[in-house]
Amino acid sequence: MENHQVVLLIGGNMGNRLNYLTQAVMQLEEHFKLIKKSGIYETEAWGGNSFGNYLNQALLMQTEANAVQVLELIQEIEHNLDRKREKRWGNRTMDIDILYFDNVVMDTTYLNIPHPYLQERKFVLVPLVEIIPEYVHPIYKVSQLELLARVKDASVVKKWPESTTS
Repeated sequence: MENHQVVLLIGGNMGNRLNYLTQAVMQLEEHFKLIKKSGIYETEAWGGNSFGNYLNQALLMQTEANAVQVLELIQEIEHNLDRKREKRWGNRTMDIDILYFDNVVMDTTYLNIPHPYLQERKFVLVPLVEIIPEYVHPIYKVSQLELLARVKDASVVKKWPESTTS
């Protein structure tokens, strides 16, 4: 079997946010090998349909699963963590997005890789720069550092206090 590198962003703004992040990482590690994880970041809601700050974290993982199998697994984990899909960009206990899968470019009705909005979102780019700063976006052909330098999103992305992480 071939090993694939997958980069995920996990986050949520409802309930015990830190506990949901911890549970998400634990459940993901049952299926994938964790290579690297960013710190936890607190960010303002994005997209206009949710309220309350999010906690987010980027994960670099390794898997033998293909991209569609990864999508199915993460949707199952979201469901396990009380995710309700009521409104696009709405409040959620847990959201798990595939940001990158190897250097794959995929555009289907149910899965887009790389994530189509990552270059517009500071809350995605800040943790990405922490774990894969030099990784080159397969479409834009620039590093995560360069994407962050170019982003127009002015929202506040701050590191969650280290004393509250375990």
